[in-house]
Amino acid sequence: MDRKRLYLTGAICALASPLYAQDACKGSLDTLNVIAQGMPAVTALDAHLAEFNDKWDTEVKITMLGENERRAKSRLDASTGAGAYQVIYIDEANLAEYVAAGWVYPLADVVPEAYDIADFRTDLSNVATVDGAQYFAPFVGGGDVMMYRKDLLEDAGIAVPQTLDEMVAAIAALDGADNGAHGWSARGQRGSGMNVWRWTPFFRAKGGEWLDGDAPAFNSDAGVEATALYSQLMDYAPPGVATFNWSDSVEAFRGGQVAILIESDVFGPWMEDPEKSSVVGKVGYAPPPAPLPSAGWAHGWAVSKIGAAEDCTKAIAGDFVGWATSKEMEQKRIEAGIASDVGRVSTLQSDGFTALVPQEYIDALLETGPKTSLLIMASPAWPEIGDNLGLALEEVFSGTRDDIQGALDEAAFFAEDSLAQLK
Repeated sequence: MDRKRLYLTGAICALASPLYAQDACKGSLDTLNVIAQGMPAVTALDAHLAEFNDKWDTEVKITMLGENERRAKSRLDASTGAGAYQVIYIDEANLAEYVAAGWVYPLADVVPEAYDIADFRTDLSNVATVDGAQYFAPFVGGGDVMMYRKDLLEDAGIAVPQTLDEMVAAIAALDGADNGAHGWSARGQRGSGMNVWRWTPFFRAKGGEWLDGDAPAFNSDAGVEATALYSQLMDYAPPGVATFNWSDSVEAFRGGQVAILIESDVFGPWMEDPEKSSVVGKVGYAPPPAPLPSAGWAHGWAVSKIGAAEDCTKAIAGDFVGWATSKEMEQKRIEAGIASDVGRVSTLQSDGFTALVPQEYIDALLETGPKTSLLIMASPAWPEIGDNLGLALEEVFSGTRDDIQGALDEAAFFAEDSLAQLK
């Protein structure tokens, strides 16, 4: 590399216009390593990666992991300073930790303006923001909806539940009836983003708060009541529910095995996929019944400060994040019939999107919005606290432990230690 090009690479690449950055940095990075999770927005990139590879004369390698595994690997890569990955898949559960540790760049510092960050949905951008700065580009997220089998409720003469008590009664009535379906399903598998995520709206509905001053408070009466109710509902679920993840529950519902399910709204379009769903046209959508709140969440990509410390690497990684979450890429997914992963306002307003999902689903999504917020503990210690709580909950749900108060007390004890390490 001649002296002029070396100067451009070091001094201009990250700060100049994208055109100059591309001219100076093209060919400077043999491989762009990306940690990902198998959401449709990620797997759909396979058909287009050659476009990005040609632009930068690089090779994008995406390491696909399960939710818990990719969280652990991202944390290990950054915390040890290994920096093997330049782009990491991030979500609301670990954002506070990553920002506090200085592991990720603010999005505006790395993604070119041409990708129009302002077009991201406000509810998702808010979840991706800490102290006024957005740190990841969301391509999927939202809140909760209650999905229910319209045909089963109608046959049983049951109205769509408006309250939590009505939903519990409907689940019990529909379970084991002459319909071939279980009344309910939910996440039982341990993890801050697994059973804890779905349990949390019940906890908050009972009046629960994560902290009492600086002390953990989820082992309160509200925590015990929420756990007892969640465990009770699992009696009406398919076998093995105590270790179900979100995929297990979603597949059970769209396979016709479940009558009522509360899950993230992103899964609504999955129920309308004629190639994979056996309940197309039979599903109704509504906000979670009162007083259940809606769990706000968002997943997306961020640029690692550890893996992309050098200017050209940062520029290429930032361009990948912008390209992979761009308006154009979302439209390509819509054209391919993928309506589940929508991060941009422009996509929600497009004719292609409204043609793929029922109006009832869009109405439920909009009605749920005001009930949606980040329900988990907003603390860098959350992933550890949530994972320990998830272990305690799984023990209760699986029947290996019957002392709910004791299980929560133990998780709260470990949470005290996790919080103390922040001081």
